[in-house]
Amino acid sequence: MTKTNKVALLTGGSSGIGRASAIKLAQSGVKVALVELKEKNAEKVKLEIEKFGGEAIVTDTDVSDPLRMEESLPQVMEHLGQLDIVFANAGINGKVEPIEDLTAKEWNQTMSTNLRSTFLSVKLAIPHMKENGGSIIITSSINGTRTFRHLGMSAYSTSKAGQVAFGKMAALELARYKIRVNMICPGEIETNIGENTFRGENALKKINIPIEFPEGSQPLEHQAGKPEQVADLVAFLASEASNHITGSQIFINGAESLL
Repeated sequence: MTKTNKVALLTGGSSGIGRASAIKLAQSGVKVALVELKEKNAEKVKLEIEKFGGEAIVTDTDVSDPLRMEESLPQVMEHLGQLDIVFANAGINGKVEPIEDLTAKEWNQTMSTNLRSTFLSVKLAIPHMKENGGSIIITSSINGTRTFRHLGMSAYSTSKAGQVAFGKMAALELARYKIRVNMICPGEIETNIGENTFRGENALKKINIPIEFPEGSQPLEHQAGKPEQVADLVAFLASEASNHITGSQIFINGAESLL
């Protein structure tokens, strides 16, 4: 394993895309800070990284809570000394329900976990990245940015569209500091985000629009993508090989969103 002097902060790093990306970055020698509630298996990911000689820490943080996020950044700097990469990946599907049935509380929960946590991750990292520059990567989605066929996901899709707009504004604003900001838009990926999906099946029937797609949702492979495939993209955007890419919205979905 090649050692580097780089440090990455990841939210949502305990499973799925976040876990795969944390391991991929650590394998390339990057020190990893998993900013996450400890009960969400972040400690297991830390142990996985340490088994192959990597370095990782976990901060017990609710990423949607401004105070706890503010407390986490000094911990990262104290233990790892610097910050070069931010992967704002934390997210939930939230409540899947018709707009007329969706409550303000349910809407706010999705916005807080997906959009506000992205804002906090970027905002609080800036002072620590301004001197040396770096890379910020935001996990958005094809939902709300290219496809709109998943009925009942108005809150989720809105939060994902918001992440893209925010990321593009941040790319312009932070370019003077050599901080790059890019948004990745995965399609269906084999993760456990379903655990944070709350479907109102009966209510959804009233807005159902029957649509038939070809076998498999992804023409390229006819199956959901793997977290490791997204991790490869994250590692590229975190590296110097992508040093002229910023403000870009990159779709990684096996052409699923073109159907």
